[in-house]
Amino acid sequence: MPNPRSRPQRAGRPRNTRPGRRGTSPRSTAAQGSASRRPRFTSRMAVLVVVFALLVVSYASSMRAYLQQRSQVQALQDQVARSRQDISELEREKRRWHDNAYAEAQIRERLGWVLPGETSYQVIGKDGKPLQDTSELSDPSSVGRTVPDAWWSTAWGSLRAADHPPAPKPAPATRITPPPGPKKQ
Repeated sequence: MPNPRSRPQRAGRPRNTRPGRRGTSPRSTAAQGSASRRPRFTSRMAVLVVVFALLVVSYASSMRAYLQQRSQVQALQDQVARSRQDISELEREKRRWHDNAYAEAQIRERLGWVLPGETSYQVIGKDGKPLQDTSELSDPSSVGRTVPDAWWSTAWGSLRAADHPPAPKPAPATRITPPPGPKKQ
C-alpha cells in the first residue's frame, strides 16, 4: 500500500538523488563528480596506518620477549630435572656405600687391598707394566670396522686353492751344513 504522504516519482529521475545546481544539466554534474573524486589515501587513513604499525611493533616486541622467557623457563625446567636425577643417583650411591659388601668390593677393586691370608695376583702386559682393568666400553666409532668377505668369495678361493695348491715348504734340516765358501786345506 503506497504511503499517502510520499510524492509520486517522476519517470526520468532515480528516487534518492539530490538535484543538481541551478543552471546545470544532469549530464554535466555526473562528469564533474567523476573528475573531482576524493583521494583514496586520506589523512585519516594515514593516521590509521601509523596506529596499526605502532600496535604491530609493540605486540611484536612483546611476543619476542614472551618467546624468550618461555625458552628460558623450559631450559630452567630441564636443568631442575637433571639436578633431581643427579640427586637421586647420588642418594643411591650413598645407600650403596652403607652396605659392607659393596664397600669391601670397592676397596679391593680401587685400592687393590686383600684380606689377611689371601694372595693377590697382577697381570703384566708385554711392556712389563700391569694391565689396567677396563670396565668401560670403548666408543664404537673409534673401533675399526672389518667387513667380512662374502661367502662366494670364500668358496671361490677354496676352489682356486684346490686347483693350484701352494708350493710345499722345504723340510727342516736334520744336519747343519757349513755354508759354501773357500775350502781350507
